[in-house]
Amino acid sequence: MLFLRSLLYFLGSALVLIVLVVISIPLFFMPIKVRYGLLVNWSKFCIWWLRITLNIKLKLIGKENIPTTPCVIISNHQSTWETIALQTIYPHQTWVLKQELLLIPVFGWGLALLKPVIINRGEKLKALRKVIKQGADRVSKGIFIVIFPEGTRQPYGQLGEYQKGGVAIAKKANCDISPVCHNAGILWAKGSFIKQSGTITVVIGKPISVEGKSASVLIKEIKDWTEKTAKNIAEH
Repeated sequence: MLFLRSLLYFLGSALVLIVLVVISIPLFFMPIKVRYGLLVNWSKFCIWWLRITLNIKLKLIGKENIPTTPCVIISNHQSTWETIALQTIYPHQTWVLKQELLLIPVFGWGLALLKPVIINRGEKLKALRKVIKQGADRVSKGIFIVIFPEGTRQPYGQLGEYQKGGVAIAKKANCDISPVCHNAGILWAKGSFIKQSGTITVVIGKPISVEGKSASVLIKEIKDWTEKTAKNIAEH
């Protein structure tokens, strides 16, 4: 039964994505806020469609902590779910992404329309400098930046090593960091087509200032908060 419901979700989300991307492509020369305003409806649809097809609900804690000015959003990464849900929680945003994602038919085209910050793994030092420069540029233009510092999705209950790219962007842009912790992997596991029913909890922490702190100190502060918050979510 869960397989059929998961299939229904997939078919609905794919159909809506195709329609929105086809509509958006002619808007390539329009301001990015126009393109984002249209394409973000896919994420809103997906969160609604997950509730209808699989009874997956969202519990949001700390909404009052969302900064009123653009910042860097740093979240743990367990699932595809959080890449969708964060678009329904925070204002206009873009993401730090692996270059390979842009090669995915339709989905990658949609991403490309939203000016993501692209990671090219070829020349690491040069690539990092480019990511920092592009990320700070997006923030200066009023766009929030989402980054998953673990680099790849982790199984529920595990936390990978946090890389410094997101912190470096925040320091370059002189903006706050908004820490996020969730347990999406418990219902939408890494690499799993079948999704479980239930409630996913997302916790948004208080903004973290980068003033007077080194990248190492900031990474430790964010990861310590994430580990503590993940434990609290699991206990409740």
